[in-house]
This record gives sequence, C-alpha cells and structure tokens, in this order.
Amino acid sequence: MPIASNPDYQRIATEEAWAPPHMIQSYQKLVGTIGDPGFDSLWGFYGTSSSVRAKKVFSGLQDLGEQRLHDMDECGIDMALLSLTSPGVQCFDAATATALARATNDELADACRRHPTRFAAMASFGPLEPANAAMEIERAVTLLGMKGAIFNSHTHGEYMSDPKFWDIFAVCEQLQVPLYLHPQTPPPAMIKPFLDAGLDGAVFGFGVETGLHMLRIITSGVFDRFPGLQMCIGHMGEALPYWMYRLDYMHGVTVRSKRYACLQPLRQPISHYLRKNIYVTSSGFGLESAIRFAQQELGVDRVMYAMDYPYEYEADEVRALDGMDIPVADKRKFFQTNAERVFSL
Repeated sequence: MPIASNPDYQRIATEEAWAPPHMIQSYQKLVGTIGDPGFDSLWGFYGTSSSVRAKKVFSGLQDLGEQRLHDMDECGIDMALLSLTSPGVQCFDAATATALARATNDELADACRRHPTRFAAMASFGPLEPANAAMEIERAVTLLGMKGAIFNSHTHGEYMSDPKFWDIFAVCEQLQVPLYLHPQTPPPAMIKPFLDAGLDGAVFGFGVETGLHMLRIITSGVFDRFPGLQMCIGHMGEALPYWMYRLDYMHGVTVRSKRYACLQPLRQPISHYLRKNIYVTSSGFGLESAIRFAQQELGVDRVMYAMDYPYEYEADEVRALDGMDIPVADKRKFFQTNAERVFSL
C-alpha cells in the first residue's frame, strides 16, 4: 500500500542519487582502467551485475521522471533533493570533470524545472580545478537555482583539507549555500583491508572514509577560516556525533603534546564545529534511537531526513520514522522545515 501524505508535515528526502545514461556508460568504460580498486568494486558491480539489486539501482539512478516519481509516491516522499551519484565527476581527469559537472548540472536543473514541486538539486563540480569549481558552483546556484553543492569525498586520493581546494569553501560561504560531503569507496592507499572482507562499500567503508574526510576538514582549520560555512554529511553524521567526547579529548591532548606538526590548535573543540557548522541527514538510518541521539547532541535544528534512493528504498523505514516517539514539532523539523531552511526550498 502506498504511504499517504502526512497532515503534520511534508517528507523531504535530502540525499537522493541520480546519474544520466552517458555518465553510467562512462563509469562502465573506466572499470579496470584507472587503478582504483574502490571504483572497480563499486561500478564493477552496479554497472555489470545481473543481480536484482544491481538492476534496480541501475534503473532507478537514471530516471528523472515516471519511475522516480512513482517510487516517491509509494513511499510518501513529497520532494527529493537530487545529486549526481558517487563518485560523480571525480573519477575523471581535471578538465573532463569540470566539463562534465557543467553538463550534468544543466541536465539536473532542467529536471527540476519540469517538476518544480517534486525535485530540487545540488550542484556537482570538479575539485581538481578549484577556481573553475568555485565558478561552476556560483553559476549553478545563481543561474540554475541549485540549492547547494556536493562532492563525493576524496578525489584521486586527495582531500579537501588541503588549502589548495579552499576556494570551494569560500564560494559556498559567500553564497550562503550548504556544501554536502557524500561518501565514496576508500582510496587505493587505504582500501585493501576493506576489500578483503567485503566491507569497502556502504556497509562500512563509505562511512569510515567520509568520517575521516570531515575530521580532516575540521582539524585543518577550515571552519576557523570560514566560520559561516555550513556543511552536510549523511548516514547520521558518519558516526561522528557518537565520537564527540573522545574526539575533543584526544585531539586536545594530542595538540598540547605537539606530537604532529600538521595538527595545530583550533579556536574551538571539534564538537563545537559539529554543532555549529555541520548538518546531518538520516540517509540509510531508519533507527529512531540514532536519530534521537543526534537530535539530542547536535540539536533538533541540525538533523534532517534522507532516504538514499535508489540504493536504499524501504517504505517500512518511512513508516517507522513517521511513528517516532518525538514531539510533532520536532518531527516536522526532521522531515520538512530543517531542509526548507538549510536548502532554501
């Protein structure tokens, strides 16, 4: 049975994946050619497998019309915030990534114009050309009406904690739009133990690698340099809310001991930045206790709903979250009004 509309709030899903057919075809051609075992594992499966799961994901990713809207209606999703699936354009060389980001942003913006009450979108960009990336984010936001920008963690093993990428943070702060850090598989330098156990993907490797990336951003001083910058991370914060006490303690004693030249004092504890500069979404976490914990520790204004379609598409999760034992006002923030405020919907 389809899930009915809720009279108390709309359901806005804030981490919903898409990829045009030409991008999927490019991913398929790259498998086995770029020396990235994580990419090969991810797209070697979704791009070639005949399994039921792979076929459903493969089909759902490419649709921006009838199928996606039908699936949203079946689960009672009023609006989806769309973005280019992992690894986005970041598996390509710098010039190709920049060109593809512009083209896919145009395609996604066109879909949002066709379905303005059902779709909104975040912009892609090629991080290896930071100045061009900043210009593309500005174009996508100011001319195409996109609601923020998204990147899929590391780019060829490089992390945005490196100051050479900081033009990207600067433009998002200037435009007052959120920057979403989305997972991908760990880079070649760290993936082997995950692959050996079949844990490189969303089951665990994604979260470990993405949580590491966010910590690198925080500890490099990005939020001291750009205090107005707001970022989002999915999957209930990639476990970081549950580590806040230990992160504060161990970061503090390590800095004071001067153990690492690269680890310098911050103006605030790590938990401060998680509470003031980070929003988390529930993508893939249909667990009331985890959501309540994040609301308690980060604040009810910093936790938003996401489904993670088409990788996760479970109507029972929506029903369970509708039934959470939290005040209706907080549930409305979780499902609707936080997303409306953060993404200017």
